[in-house]
Amino acid sequence: MSRPLHRGVSIRIPESNNDLWDSQSKDKTEKEGLDRRGSFGHPSPLRSPFGLLFSDNSNSKPGITENGFSSDPFIIGTPRSRHKLVLLFLKFSLVFIVILALAGSFWWTILISTASRGHIYHGYRRLQEKLISDLLDIGEISYAPSRLKELEFCSQDFENYVPCFNVSDNLALGFSDGNEFDRQCNHELRQNCLVLSPSNYKIPLRWPTGRDIIWVANVKITAQEVLSSGSLTKRMMMLDEEQISFRSASLMFDGVEDYSHQIAEMIGLRNESNFIKAGVRTILDIGCGYGSFGAHLFQSQLLTICIASYEPSGSQVQLTLERGLPAMVASFNSKQLPYPSLSFDMLHCARCGIDWDRKDGILMIEADRILRPGGYFVWTSPITNARDQDNQKRWKFIQSFAENLCWEMLSQQDETVVWKKTSKRSCYSSRKNSSPPPLCGKGYDVESPYYRELQNCIGGTHSSRWISVKDRETWPSRDHLNKKELAIFGLQSDEFAEDSENWRAAVRNYWSLLSPLIFSDHPKRPGDEDPPPPYNMLRNVLDMNAHFGGFNSALLQAGKSVWVMNVVPLSGENYLPLIQDRGYVGVLHDWCEAFPTYPRTYDLVHAAGFLSLEFAQQRRCTMLDMFIEIDRLLRPEGWIIIRDTVPLIESARALTTRLKWDARVVEIESDSDQRLLICQKPFFKRQAN
Repeated sequence: MSRPLHRGVSIRIPESNNDLWDSQSKDKTEKEGLDRRGSFGHPSPLRSPFGLLFSDNSNSKPGITENGFSSDPFIIGTPRSRHKLVLLFLKFSLVFIVILALAGSFWWTILISTASRGHIYHGYRRLQEKLISDLLDIGEISYAPSRLKELEFCSQDFENYVPCFNVSDNLALGFSDGNEFDRQCNHELRQNCLVLSPSNYKIPLRWPTGRDIIWVANVKITAQEVLSSGSLTKRMMMLDEEQISFRSASLMFDGVEDYSHQIAEMIGLRNESNFIKAGVRTILDIGCGYGSFGAHLFQSQLLTICIASYEPSGSQVQLTLERGLPAMVASFNSKQLPYPSLSFDMLHCARCGIDWDRKDGILMIEADRILRPGGYFVWTSPITNARDQDNQKRWKFIQSFAENLCWEMLSQQDETVVWKKTSKRSCYSSRKNSSPPPLCGKGYDVESPYYRELQNCIGGTHSSRWISVKDRETWPSRDHLNKKELAIFGLQSDEFAEDSENWRAAVRNYWSLLSPLIFSDHPKRPGDEDPPPPYNMLRNVLDMNAHFGGFNSALLQAGKSVWVMNVVPLSGENYLPLIQDRGYVGVLHDWCEAFPTYPRTYDLVHAAGFLSLEFAQQRRCTMLDMFIEIDRLLRPEGWIIIRDTVPLIESARALTTRLKWDARVVEIESDSDQRLLICQKPFFKRQAN
């Protein structure tokens, strides 16, 4: 019996005629079957556009003649063979074209990558970084709250963590000569965890009780450190097992009341309550001890802000803020302070630990820069009454340098000296032999000195804000700047008045929302009236985007017992000089860096338009980074008020779940494109070991 013929299979020769006939009949039948299966079982190459290129030749059958022999498909002469030859030629042509195209494309790619490899690489890196940034933003903003993972709490070592102030790291990086205590944020790694309170932390007492009594467990200071202190303000503290009591109205001879009364008399005033009449409203207290000087002057409507260097164990700044008094970490060492020129009416330094004769008097130049014309510099130090030759030499240098700065010595009593800065620019040109230091040029005399290197020239003389403290309105009239003062900042009176009115209305609304009722799932029924929160429920307030300082002004006009740290972001317009001229305190700051203060130091953090300002441009930090910093600054049970556009508020609302904040979105007006996000930080207690 014969088998169906296939290419490459040998042909069996029949042995007889019957076999030949049987073979021919069977082969004819099988051929017809094969033709039918080929028509219905497999698609024709013409029916599939890829059949010509990818058909399987092993399944194609050669022609079968009637005599049973295989016909050669390559024999030219029959129409069928010519048709197959044409198809085969088309196959090879298409394959050749594809190979040629691929080779050309490969060669073109090599040429391009060789000619501009650097440009392509950097462009790819930029696209990759942009893609990663966008993906992070999308992941941060668009995830539903239920899918966001809550942040973990930091370890116990971070209870009093202040970023950017790491002395050991600064020493390792080569900082010395006191610069190791300076603020260094560039090499700092972000801590993506929430700073937890000490195990025995207690909610601070309300103002004004909290000014004189604080909880020991809330600050990083020991009883031994308090008792071993020798400064006059630290000696006024009394310590028991749980509380530190400050006797700011002490009847001691060297108490703060007698001390401030002495300073007033040296200026020519009857007592410290007359500082306001002499044009004094804002005071920078350098190395403030524990803030007792500013606490005493507060009752005379004087606003004193304390600055001191970072202290790893026990801090003047931390304790001052715990008392509800303005303070921040800053120092006279190698960088300018983040305040504009001509910011303060008085500078006070009582045994503050600063050697004013160091670095050829450059620290005194910085003090002069931030002091207003006609302002006062008060210094209490044993050097002023020294008997040894070294200290007497230092004292003579300071006296001579103060004269070159056009400071007039008003009086000296015991260890205390009071100078008055000149209010006349002509004084500098009339100095003997053009005595150093020189005046700064306009390029150096700027209003936004964000931790610049100290300048060895006198600043502020080119400023249009050069106005003597006696020529300014006294407080509280100073809060309302006149047309001439507003013109310095390019503002009109109606614009300023409208801003003030808007903030007065906003404060009324805010205050009614600062209550746990805002987080109740069962809101009060119409007609039910609840008493508003007490006026003194908040004390320390941080405004992240202060603008004109209108929020600060509205709080005081509403009778709230608060002080406000007005922060002007570097990314926005610098209205900090205007805020300082109104009689408030504030600071320039980059919110992609940590704020220079200790944890748990503010009762309320306010941010109006802050998110729109910060995220209208490409930032090197995320919204979550900023919120983690807010959480560090905020006291347990403290409040956050964010006012911004609806999309940004929704994005911020999604992040509050990760921070464990209680949060509600509140509609301002039905037709407004802005919303309020009201949050409260819960009080999580650390388990005692």
